Amino acid sequence: MNIKVLAVGSIKERYLKEGIQEYVKRLGPYARMEIIEVPDEKAPEQASAAEEEQIKAREAAKLQKHIKPGSLVVALAIEGKSFSSEELSRQLQQWALKGQSEVAFVIGGSLGLHRDILAQADLKLSFSRMTFPHQLMRLVLVEQLYRCFKIWRGEPYHK
Repeated sequence: MNIKVLAVGSIKERYLKEGIQEYVKRLGPYARMEIIEVPDEKAPEQASAAEEEQIKAREAAKLQKHIKPGSLVVALAIEGKSFSSEELSRQLQQWALKGQSEVAFVIGGSLGLHRDILAQADLKLSFSRMTFPHQLMRLVLVEQLYRCFKIWRGEPYHK
């Protein structure tokens, strides 16, 4: 399976970078993983709703360039569906059994994802109703993907 993580913004914190790199390395035997960062748009401190929509639209256009036709799109969204690790593992297995070889997980910037990306998504995935920094969500996502493959293969992983 080919997994892309498309994310707005870059990660500056060393500890996050190292954690992400570690899980991407661990995922190597199970899936081909690619992380693509697109530049975030600078938002004024007191941006209006219209300005925020324009910013999200520009970020969405950058993300769209990296979504291949035929890819299954999973948008990380607070209003999305929640899964346990076991349920997400089963979902990945189902996609693979149906021949879905390319899955794109999309993480928005500080303002979230534009409605066009959300509308395009085959699945809106929520890790929690709480808000997390988008940089941290990258680490959480790749760790959970690694956990999913370990569950799928029946291999041990700490609880």
